[in-house]
Amino acid sequence: MQFLVFIAALLLSAIFTRLVRDYANRHGWATPPASDRHIHTRPIPRVGGVAIFLTLWCIALLAHWVPEHFGMSEFPLTQLTVKILGPATIIFLLGLIDDFCQLSAYIKFSVQALAAVLLYGNGIGISQLTILAGHPHLGWLVGLPLTILWVLWITNAFNLIDGLDGLAAGSALLSTLVSCVVAMLGHNEVVLILTLALAGAITGFLRYNFNPASIFLGDCGSLLIGFLISAIAIAGSHKSPTMVAVAIPIVSLGLPILDVTFAVLRRFLSYKRLFAPDREHIHHKLLGRGISHRQTVLLLYSVSACFCLFSLLLLNPGGAALAAVLVVVGIGVLIGVQQLKYHEFLELGRVASRTLNQRHAIANGISVRRTAESLETCTSLPQFCQILRECLEPIGFDGFGLYLSTGLPAEVDLGSFKMVSRSKVQYFWDQLPEPCDANWSLTFSLTKQNGKSLGGFTLYRKNTVSPLWMDLDAFTTTGFSNAVEACVENIQNDWPVHGEEEISKKAAYEPSGKAIRPKFRQSIPVRTSG
Repeated sequence: MQFLVFIAALLLSAIFTRLVRDYANRHGWATPPASDRHIHTRPIPRVGGVAIFLTLWCIALLAHWVPEHFGMSEFPLTQLTVKILGPATIIFLLGLIDDFCQLSAYIKFSVQALAAVLLYGNGIGISQLTILAGHPHLGWLVGLPLTILWVLWITNAFNLIDGLDGLAAGSALLSTLVSCVVAMLGHNEVVLILTLALAGAITGFLRYNFNPASIFLGDCGSLLIGFLISAIAIAGSHKSPTMVAVAIPIVSLGLPILDVTFAVLRRFLSYKRLFAPDREHIHHKLLGRGISHRQTVLLLYSVSACFCLFSLLLLNPGGAALAAVLVVVGIGVLIGVQQLKYHEFLELGRVASRTLNQRHAIANGISVRRTAESLETCTSLPQFCQILRECLEPIGFDGFGLYLSTGLPAEVDLGSFKMVSRSKVQYFWDQLPEPCDANWSLTFSLTKQNGKSLGGFTLYRKNTVSPLWMDLDAFTTTGFSNAVEACVENIQNDWPVHGEEEISKKAAYEPSGKAIRPKFRQSIPVRTSG
C-alpha cells in the first residue's frame, strides 16, 4: 500500500509541473540562453522545483490526514516536516531567490551550511563512522563538520550536473530508488515515505523535463533534490548495516559526486576560481565529442544506473563485495577520465609519472654536472663531440648543433660534426634525412668572457613521444652552459684568425635568416623546428 505514495506523488507532480510551467510562461518568467554554457535555444521557465516542493508537502499532509490509505496506522508528520522538510524549505527558497536574483556562491554556501546545521540539530547528522572498529560515536566537533561537508557536496553536485534536459532529475530518480530499497530493508517507514514521494515527484516532473524540455528544475529544484537526497542518505543509514550505511549512498550517487569532484580538482589545478562556471563538465565533454543531446543524457543515465546497481551489490555486506565494487568503479572512472580527455588530469598524470621516475631525472642531472667538469679539459671539436654524446645520448637527445658568430675556418677538423653552413654545424648519433634537423630543439645563446656574442648551442630530439626524464633548467643551473661557452671559446682561440669582416657579419645569422637570440640565463628559450 505504501507504493500509493509514489503514484499519488507522480500524479500531483505532473499536474503541478504543467500549472507552474504555464503560469511562468504567461508571466514572462521564461529564461533565454544567456551564455555559451546554456544548451537550450529558446526561453524556458526555470522554476520546476516549485512543482516538486508542492508535491512533497501535499504528500506529507495526505499521509498525516489519511495514513490508513498509505499502509500505516499513524504517520509522524512532525518528524518529516520539522527534521527534513523544514531545512529543505530553506534550501528551496534559497534556490528560488537565486533563480531570479543571481546570488553569489558564498551566500548560497552559507545558507546551505545553515540548513545542514539545522538538519544536524534535528538529529539527522553523521554521528558515527560505522567503518571504524567499535562504531565509535562522534562528538559534534567532528560530526557537525562532516554533516555540513556531505550536505554541501551532494546538494551542489546535483546543481552542477543540471546542464542538460532531464539529466539531474533522471540521475536523482535512480539514486532515490536505491534509497527506497535501503529504507525498505531497514524498515524505516518515515524515510521510505519521503523517498517514494520524492521518486514520484521527480518522475512526474520528467514528463516535461526530458529532451526537448519545456521546463527546467532551476536552482530551486536542483538544490532541493540534492539536499533531500543528502538528508535521506544520512537518515536511512541510522538503521542500516555497516557497509550499507557508508558505501551505498556514495556509490549510488557516483555520477554527481564525480562531476563535482572533477570540477573542483580541474579548477584548482588550472588556478581558476572554484565557483566559476565553465563548459568542462562531463556532459559538456560528451557533447563536444559529437554525441547528441538526447544520446548524452541516455548515456549518463546508463552510467548512473550502473553506479546504482553496484551500490545494491553492497546490500550483502562483505569485504569481497566491497573490494569488487571499488575495483570495478575505480577502473571505470579511470577509463572515463581518459576518454573525456581532461587536460588538467592528463597533466596531473604526467607530473605523477615524472615524480615516480624522479630517480632517472636525478641521475641525468648528475650526468650533466659531470659533463660540465669534463668540458673544462676539452681542447678540440672531436673531443667536444665525444664528451657531449656520452652525456646526451643516454638522456634521450639525438644530437646537438653549434652556431658560431665568427664562422668556421675551412681547415678546422670538425670531427663528427656535419657542416650546414660557414657558421652552423650539427652532430647526430644516427643519420637523419635531409635537411639534417629534428622534430624538437632547445637553443640557448653563448657569450664570450668579454660579453660579446659567441653564438648558440642547440639540443635536438627526433623522438618526441618517449618521455624526457630531465629537468631542462639543469642546463643553465649546473654550470653546463658556462662550460660549453668556455670550451667553445678556448677551442676557437686556437683557430686561424679570419680577416673577412663580411663573413663575420653573415655568420651572425642562422641560415634561416633569424638572428641568434641574446643570452638569457633565467630560462631556456625553446624552438621547435621541422
